[in-house]
Amino acid sequence: MREFPQSRVASSVQADDPVGALGPVSQALIPARPHRAIAWQFLILAEIENFGVLRRHLGRPRADMLILDVAARINSVLPDARIVVAGRDMVEIAFESEARLALDVAITALEGALDLPFDIDGEQHKVHVQFGAAAGATIGDRDEVHLVEEAERALADARSERVAVARDVNAGAASIDRAQLASDLTIAIDAEELFLQYQPKVHLRRQEITSVEALVRWNHATRGLVLPSDFIPIAEESRDIVALTLWTIRRSIRDQRTLAAHGHELRIFINIAGVLLADARFVRTVCALVETSGARLGFEITETSVIRDPESAIANLKIFADIGIVIAIDDYGAGLSSLAYLKQLPARELKIDKLFVTQLTSSNRDPLIVRSTIDLAHALEMEVVAEGVETQAAMALLSVMGCDMIQGFLISRPINLDALIHFLAEEKHLAIAAEARAPFNRLATVWKRG
Repeated sequence: MREFPQSRVASSVQADDPVGALGPVSQALIPARPHRAIAWQFLILAEIENFGVLRRHLGRPRADMLILDVAARINSVLPDARIVVAGRDMVEIAFESEARLALDVAITALEGALDLPFDIDGEQHKVHVQFGAAAGATIGDRDEVHLVEEAERALADARSERVAVARDVNAGAASIDRAQLASDLTIAIDAEELFLQYQPKVHLRRQEITSVEALVRWNHATRGLVLPSDFIPIAEESRDIVALTLWTIRRSIRDQRTLAAHGHELRIFINIAGVLLADARFVRTVCALVETSGARLGFEITETSVIRDPESAIANLKIFADIGIVIAIDDYGAGLSSLAYLKQLPARELKIDKLFVTQLTSSNRDPLIVRSTIDLAHALEMEVVAEGVETQAAMALLSVMGCDMIQGFLISRPINLDALIHFLAEEKHLAIAAEARAPFNRLATVWKRG
């Protein structure tokens, strides 16, 4: 294993590792730079998201040393940064630059490097690393505290949103921030600051990618990446949600043509906010777009969005279904599930919330809930999509249960259009399916026996 130069000790490691299992990892990997006047300082927290899964497979001693492998790869990407191992699954990365854009460039480079598998004792393993980052335009003791706090908040958001998050320490009060974001969003829709990423869904029986989910992102000119959880509620309040959703639909239709030109006929699913399901003008505009273009789209709606105004929502969803738009119920089980509404919806897909899927192989109750949900959906003539699938064991168990499709980091993170085309051309999902055959057979025996 590679040795790194001795530097200052990260005190947080001692707190996280009271028994000293980490040994020599509690050290900075790169000497600190001398203090100097610069425009921006950055802190990135990199966390191994699937550490628990890897520890069960590799064993605790080897898993505890995995953070060194991650730190070494980070070091190769950002050789001038100060890198500190802060725990068994956490690395802190600090650096400075004259430009705020440097943080976004660094995160993009890190994501690309860490997306490649790690060779661990002769086996190839995917190490999923999540990033939370903070940027500050001034330097001082107080600012450094805020920098850490904002980076921790960003990491918490990253865990929830499953995407790298960067926050600005110098952003104003929350109320001012929301008002400014609302103003900026109106401009961003027309200024091409928005972009789409796509996450594939794999049909388990057919072993093919049949559709993708479009996820809208906002690359703010000065704030960097703004989370959907931050700007979607603002868009709903300001009614920019109409323009935002129509932009997403138009861009999806354009991207679908590009996919078709490369030989990939895929349905694209788009998230539709509940407030739009009662908007007759929005419904007419969407129908005109779909009928004119001949696009193959799907709309994902949550249970709570229907409950707001069930009569209008159900009526408009039937209009969408009549012109060939596939309706999918998103995050099923996360809200107040209502069978009364469920049986009235013209839905053809039901997506089980990742809350139940991520604990599928380590919980006693979640498999029962998932299996009963699959049976219910099939009884209502709907196909089932499991969200948040991250392990081959979970995929194998879902296959045994009769789940139709899966979506999650095991298959792919959300990726841009060019990366999606490459992913489809390489048929990378087939290799993942092949690797899951052994646990599939083992779990099939256990499940059927139970």
